[in-house]
Parts: sequence; C-alpha cells; structure tokens
Amino acid sequence: MDVAIRGPSQQIDISSYISGYFDGEGCFSVAIGPRPGLRVGWEVRPSVSVSQNADRDQVLELVAVYFGCGTIRPDPGDLTLKWETRRLRDIVDRVLPHFERYPLVSAKQGDVDLLATICQMMLHKQHLGRQGLLRIAELAARMNPSGSRRYSVEQITASAR
Repeated sequence: MDVAIRGPSQQIDISSYISGYFDGEGCFSVAIGPRPGLRVGWEVRPSVSVSQNADRDQVLELVAVYFGCGTIRPDPGDLTLKWETRRLRDIVDRVLPHFERYPLVSAKQGDVDLLATICQMMLHKQHLGRQGLLRIAELAARMNPSGSRRYSVEQITASAR
C-alpha cells in the first residue's frame, strides 16, 4: 500500500514511515510454550507488535489500517497501547511482504528474516514435528537478543515429544 499523508508542510511516505517506526519501536518475535494437548507438547506463536503512548495512538490506528489486521490493546506491562498480530496468515500475507519491500535499516531486520523463515516452516507444518520444533526453537532463540525467554532451547529439547 503506497499511501502518502500531507503534513503541515510536507508529504510523508507512509510505507517508509511504518518501517522506520517499527525499526525503533517494533518487535518481531516467536514465543514457544508448553501445550500438553499438542503432538509435540509445545505451541509456536509468532507475533509482530509495536507500542506507543496512549496520547499518540493515531500511529497505531494507521498501522492497523495499513496492514488491515491485528488489534490495538492496552499493554499493562508498561502502560502503553500495543498493536499486535499473531495470526500466521496475516503475518505471512500482509506484514512480511511490507518488510521485504521496505526493509529495516537496523540489525532488527535479522529478526524479520528469522520470523519469515519460521513462518514458512509453520506453513509447511514443520512446527508439528519434533525436529521442526527444535529447529524453530533454535532460530527463535537468536531473535531479540536483549530480551529474555521463558523457556530455553534446552528445556524445549528435553521435553518435546
């Protein structure tokens, strides 16, 4: 979607703006958590999100309209609002193509690339088998190096069926 918005004295390229905004404030992640009802005992949950102070929620509304998916909700962890999508098809069909066309300029692009690989593996149902799950866990562990993970690759490996 190539949209331009006119500001007081300038025209803004929304596609590039969104990439820049995500480069600073966005998060591309894959959570892996136990789920006893699944064949391998673990669930893989990809996510793309971006946060903003509530008094600047126009940017999140713009992101929701631009991608045509996701939800905006309060983030109780830091008293901001968050736009997020976790739906695999929306990430693959709507979000990732944007970041292929308008890549991030920081090292965070590596997280986008890892997310794209993991999502493709999920589309091919590889997360439903032990070997695929373990490969996804290894890739996900390389994302967001400054963050923390609830479950280590070792914990997943030890209990995956």
